[in-house]
Amino acid sequence: MLFAKLRTQIGYSIARKLFNQRWAVENQRVWQWMQARFARMSGYDDVAARAFYGHVLLHRGQGVGAKNEGLRLLRLAAEAGDAKSAYQLGVHSLAGSLTEPANALQTAHWWELAGRAGHPLALQRLQKLYEEGGPQLEASPADAQRIAQQLAVIQGLA
Repeated sequence: MLFAKLRTQIGYSIARKLFNQRWAVENQRVWQWMQARFARMSGYDDVAARAFYGHVLLHRGQGVGAKNEGLRLLRLAAEAGDAKSAYQLGVHSLAGSLTEPANALQTAHWWELAGRAGHPLALQRLQKLYEEGGPQLEASPADAQRIAQQLAVIQGLA
């Protein structure tokens, strides 16, 4: 078990380095090998690997199944405290998709989570969302003010 995890970590590190090489991403065999390493590392409950592979599947994945798997991995990473994943889930919830309508209430949940993890853009967009309201979420000046105070603390203005 320990050897398998070490082998997975080494393969994942190599795949992450290759991800920055255009030739590797464009080569179908290398890309499939890299995706297998990303998926394997995500299976070991590695938050950073889940966040990375979730973003890859959401933005580069082919088909609805890949995008849904990307959202699932992002959800797991966000619940484990990854701010970027929570922010991306909020963006996805606000935009909606073919299978589910836009949901500002769910967006607020994910952006609150991202804000608690220190993501300033999530707080800025959440403040605007609370000021203007959205699908399934009424405007709330009190919540907008609370978020503005949180944002000031994070930016060092308070």
